[in-house]
Amino acid sequence: MAERQFASFYVEDDFLGVDIRLVREIHKCTEVTPVSPAPAYVAGLLNLRGQIITVIDLASRIGIKRQKPGTCVNCVVLKTNHELEGMASQESIGDGTGPDQVAFLVDRIGDIVTIDSSLIDPPPAHVGAVEGRFLSGVAKLESQLLVTLKASEILKLEGVV
Repeated sequence: MAERQFASFYVEDDFLGVDIRLVREIHKCTEVTPVSPAPAYVAGLLNLRGQIITVIDLASRIGIKRQKPGTCVNCVVLKTNHELEGMASQESIGDGTGPDQVAFLVDRIGDIVTIDSSLIDPPPAHVGAVEGRFLSGVAKLESQLLVTLKASEILKLEGVV
């Protein structure tokens, strides 16, 4: 049985994750510089060691209403498609990101979650307010449901990737 690993995080009370192989790095309490004009789902820009990265407000993009603004900005920085192509020795990820550096703004960072592939169910039409097109699957864990996201669909944005 094949296992898959996901970088997990929370947006409001939703427990979400992306395939760990898509993630370049994770930053807690990061400063994001707002930009205008920009679509509502663009939180701003992150200067990461001199590299400018577009930060997508994941809640805004996938339809989760934020109850309270966070005081600490956490970012999950994704690899580019070019970086993913360099991982040819690994099995196909089945998801892409895009040519440019992008990060997801999330509320809280979780852990790395390892799940047997057979326990990941196909995505339903919706999970709460999140549309099915953004989902790659769901997995029932001991105490909660992990909703896995389809990064390529989230990043199908005008002018972002």
